[in-house]
Amino acid sequence: MKKVIVFGASGETGRYFIDYFLEHDVNREYEIIAVGNRKTTFFEKYFHISYISMNIVEKNDFFKLPRESVYAVVDLAGYMPARSDGDYIDKMLNVNLMGTVNILNYCVEVKADRILFAQSFGDILPHASNYPTLTVNMPRTFSYNSDHTVYLIAKCAAVDLIEYYHQHYGLKKFIFRLPTIYLYAKERYFYRDGKRSTLWYRVLIDKAIAGEDMEIWGDPTKVKDMVYVKDFAQLLFLGIKVDRNEGFYNVGTGVGTSLEDQIKIMANILGGEKKSKISFLSDMPNTGEYIMDINPAIKELGYKPQYDYKSFLLDYKKELELGRFDEL
Repeated sequence: MKKVIVFGASGETGRYFIDYFLEHDVNREYEIIAVGNRKTTFFEKYFHISYISMNIVEKNDFFKLPRESVYAVVDLAGYMPARSDGDYIDKMLNVNLMGTVNILNYCVEVKADRILFAQSFGDILPHASNYPTLTVNMPRTFSYNSDHTVYLIAKCAAVDLIEYYHQHYGLKKFIFRLPTIYLYAKERYFYRDGKRSTLWYRVLIDKAIAGEDMEIWGDPTKVKDMVYVKDFAQLLFLGIKVDRNEGFYNVGTGVGTSLEDQIKIMANILGGEKKSKISFLSDMPNTGEYIMDINPAIKELGYKPQYDYKSFLLDYKKELELGRFDEL
């Protein structure tokens, strides 16, 4: 049976991908093996699959992994500025760059057919100030003076290394460029410039559920591509099955939801008997806007987004109530 090794399985997107994969691999064509840096029995207990705890920076840890019949490697592992409360440069480079090198060498050693890699859309996001629809082939451009700079340098270098392994060793490559991926997770905090904050959309969701007043800042017509985690999982699943040598894909729905609609729909769907009062503060700063061009994923992978903004919120509400991954 073909083995699929998922690095970063215990992370927020990884757990949803494995859940999606097991649900959709109906013919049991593959054996999926979860890999993460946490100590947990979650995957054996609830998904009945193997879980291997390891550190991708440690070369010797890779001997814990299967050596035979490895078909695909899914690399969702990474260290993000949002998880760092201080000086992070060494760890950022070690995990996101050297960890990727170790994963690529593992792919070559076990003769894996392909690697799937999660890239950040931060490498092209500044283009959105002039052209909100972000295409796959836009040239890289990003600030060299932010808390995300080293992260983006490492991610872009990792993509270039994957290209080298693709051309030099024939490793098939599929890169997925991620904007914000929306999902329910018990963890609700992140760090910005080393300071702990609550995720902005979790603040809004909490207000909607409690029926508290909500504010719309700046231009209410600004739009964002609101991508739900289960559509990202679909893209990864398609990337494993597709008969191609390579692909580079934006992760998205291809549709922008205005800030006004985001708030109003959230208040309506998540609110109970008491609905939030919504006020407009036009003198406050505008939010950013972007739409991900997903045409390559539609044409090459057969991708069909399943979650518009309303269905994303309804499923989020269900996951919140179930708390299936709270143990992680």
